[in-house]
Amino acid sequence: MIKGYEIERKFLVEFPDIADLNLKKKVEIYQTYLQNEDEEIQRRVRRITIDGLVTYTYTEKLFITPVTRREMEYDIDKTEYERLIVQARDDCAPIEKIRYCFEYENQLFELDTYPFSNDMAILELELSEPEQHISFPDNIKIIKEVTGDSCYANAAIATAGAFPE
Repeated sequence: MIKGYEIERKFLVEFPDIADLNLKKKVEIYQTYLQNEDEEIQRRVRRITIDGLVTYTYTEKLFITPVTRREMEYDIDKTEYERLIVQARDDCAPIEKIRYCFEYENQLFELDTYPFSNDMAILELELSEPEQHISFPDNIKIIKEVTGDSCYANAAIATAGAFPE
């Protein structure tokens, strides 16, 4: 599947009570960044587990602005995943996260939680336009917006093994 352009905003939030969210699904993600000669393109593979079912994806992203990127993503099989995983970047550890997808006021949010933090998480929302109004649930406490802050990119978080101070 090719997604085309993706407009996304990200927020550092206090870890909410998951039971208070209108959960649609829980996704376990193991994400590995791959070596690449073109520094403008980010390559990665994911092992995704939902309700015990494992799938794999390959993604390439070209960052256009801090909020907008061009994304190509498609499913791969386990054999292709294992072939690609040997191309893992040495300077970037794989990242493990649990993603909780929930709806609020006709918006689909993704809350990424990480094993190194019990009190903070990253909240993401894909938008139809960069300046679109966002309505947040009352039980989500925004610490700050981190859209475009490279310190909060998954690759940086994976390398550091923690959120920036």
